[in-house]
Amino acid sequence: MDHRQLRALLAVGDHRSFSAAAKSLSTVQSNVSTHVARLEAELGVTLIDRATTELTAEGRVVAERARRIEHEFQALASDVAALKDVVAGEVRIGMIGTTARWLVPGFLTRLKERFPQVHVVILDATTSSLVPQLIGGQLDMAIVNTPVDAPELSSVALFDEERILVVPADHQLADRSEVGLNDIAEHELLLAAKGTTFRIELDEAAAAAGATLMPKAEIDGMRLLASLAFLGYGAAVLPASAAPGTLAGPWRRVRISDLGTRTVALARRRRGLSTVAERAVAETLQEVVEAEVPGQPGLLLR
Repeated sequence: MDHRQLRALLAVGDHRSFSAAAKSLSTVQSNVSTHVARLEAELGVTLIDRATTELTAEGRVVAERARRIEHEFQALASDVAALKDVVAGEVRIGMIGTTARWLVPGFLTRLKERFPQVHVVILDATTSSLVPQLIGGQLDMAIVNTPVDAPELSSVALFDEERILVVPADHQLADRSEVGLNDIAEHELLLAAKGTTFRIELDEAAAAAGATLMPKAEIDGMRLLASLAFLGYGAAVLPASAAPGTLAGPWRRVRISDLGTRTVALARRRRGLSTVAERAVAETLQEVVEAEVPGQPGLLLR
């Protein structure tokens, strides 16, 4: 068993294709097939279902451990470089899209200034998508909405954000600075999809206020939901970070007086040691949040 075999297995599992795995590893498909076959022969089990190109049950077990091993290989290189006063390595970060929109530009600029040899891979996705990838080792850390119901993870709160109403400039509520849930219940709304944490909490708050929200459309994807509101397709309840201060247009932000804030946090796995590069990235993220949140409407530092 060697490192190349484990990397080949992970690549096939991630890409669901031997050819795509080979491309990601900058090699040829025959090499990937050989590495996987030798690993299977050594372990005496089938790791990849050749009909579907998906990991078998045994393959998933091996892949989970292989990811930890791969992480440790990266940590070795990063930590040895740090002994030479060089912070280097690759860090994979997940980030909810509403936060990524305003956080990533400043983060990349500051990271390049302070740690030019740290390479980051950023995945823009929802919390429900990021959490399993973080647990499984595909990501090193993730900025997510809380609460996160995963004992394998720990999190540090970054900021709180209000949930606001974004309305077209010609909407009946556009001239209001503040509304209540009973006010917005009188209008059709663009809402997050049922089953998402954001929607569950919104419906619970509306029920507590004695209101029932009327969906004009239900959208699974906060950035698409925000884009529709900005384009005038209707009023939408959004996290404040979905309408950052850098954006302007024929729409208005309206505060919802009886809807509380939500917390955005940096989540990481409890198990294992973080690399020097990961610590540098986490530190840089925290610095940028502290610098930029005060200038974002509806966001509050923790």
